[in-house]
Amino acid sequence: MFEALTDKLKKVFSHFSKNKVLTEASLTDAMRQVRMALLDADVNYSVASTFIQRVKEKAIGQELIKSVKPAQQFVKIVHDELVSLMGGEEALLNYRGNPSVFFLVGLQGSGKTTSSVKLASFLQKKEKKKVLLAACDLQRPAAMDQLAVLASQAGVEAFVQKEEKSPLQVAKLAEKKARQEGFDVLIVDTAGRLHIEDSLMQELQAMKKELDPSEIFFVASAQQGQDVLRSAEAFDQKVGITGSILTMLDGDARAGAAISIREVTKKPLKFEGTGERMNDFQLFHPKSMADRILGMGDIINLVRKAEEVVDEKEKEKLEKKLKKGSFSFEDYIQQMKKIKSMGSLSGLLKMIPGASDMVKDFSLPEEELKKNEAMIFSMTPEERQGRVELSFSRRKRIALGSGVKKERVDKMIKGFDQAKKMMKKFSKMGKIPDLQSFNPMGNTKWR
Repeated sequence: MFEALTDKLKKVFSHFSKNKVLTEASLTDAMRQVRMALLDADVNYSVASTFIQRVKEKAIGQELIKSVKPAQQFVKIVHDELVSLMGGEEALLNYRGNPSVFFLVGLQGSGKTTSSVKLASFLQKKEKKKVLLAACDLQRPAAMDQLAVLASQAGVEAFVQKEEKSPLQVAKLAEKKARQEGFDVLIVDTAGRLHIEDSLMQELQAMKKELDPSEIFFVASAQQGQDVLRSAEAFDQKVGITGSILTMLDGDARAGAAISIREVTKKPLKFEGTGERMNDFQLFHPKSMADRILGMGDIINLVRKAEEVVDEKEKEKLEKKLKKGSFSFEDYIQQMKKIKSMGSLSGLLKMIPGASDMVKDFSLPEEELKKNEAMIFSMTPEERQGRVELSFSRRKRIALGSGVKKERVDKMIKGFDQAKKMMKKFSKMGKIPDLQSFNPMGNTKWR
């Protein structure tokens, strides 16, 4: 998502590597390059200018912290200002009313319907809420069917009234059902248009007046660039949004909207969609985003994902194995299955500071996992436990027994060695990267 911006910022930081102090002269060219990098990433011009001014004010005249290089100090200033620019803290959800009513609004094609189901799934699994989805997009013929199918797949109840022609009436009926049947949250998927129209806004205003939602989320695709900000402002002026949801943050878009939208609307970015799967949806955390932009990984969301699949007893058991150096091929298969349930392995590696260099070589699609299992099951118990060396002849025998070439066994063993290193980092993931020890030209140290 931010690879180009991250690479450019690292180059800027490297210019400070030989400086002993942060001076106005040394900052001028660097800040110009940072500004250009932000604008190239589609960050709003006014937002980029404000950010540059804040960083410059903080950097000029700062005393050099003992044992901290100027480059590292400058990185920390940029990081802190990015966090501040995007809201500082993770925004809380406003549960008001019985049920609490959440509206999703935005233009057609922004991902409202999919996001409404993802949000419902998130609230049920993470917030332990009983959620009802209301299909109030009556403009797009397939919208109701799409919501019903996705809701069924996600295990969320959907309220669909195809014979009803009024979105307001559907919303009122859904609210009545939610109140009578003890639902905690009612999520209303509203209609969008290809562009902003008075009829759309009037429809939303009438629904808002009747249902009094506690949250109105503006949904937009990060790939829409600067148009996201203009649309967000328009919706905020007409219906008063309480926050935003950005979708497609996993794509190749420059995604400057993620940095700009909070500063422009003065309303928090509350959720981000990071993929097509139902679980690729998470709370937006400013520090997490700043870490990703500066190439520091994403420990915050990595820990959250891990907590979903690894309980405390399993974690303690794994840590003991890693400390003793007894992480085996059997452990490897079990852990790979757990990690696969968290998302793509390349995506997870990017979340670990210093592990991005593994991404190209470390991939494990489902068919590869099955082949790895076949190879491991072709080993002797001693080999699976790592008690004997896998020599050329042993590897050849494993390949014959599992129906693969010897080179494929070598690749699996290389993956095992990389996984062992990765799991050692997982055992430390309750800690956070030390910003003062962060080396923008290399790996992040742990504290």
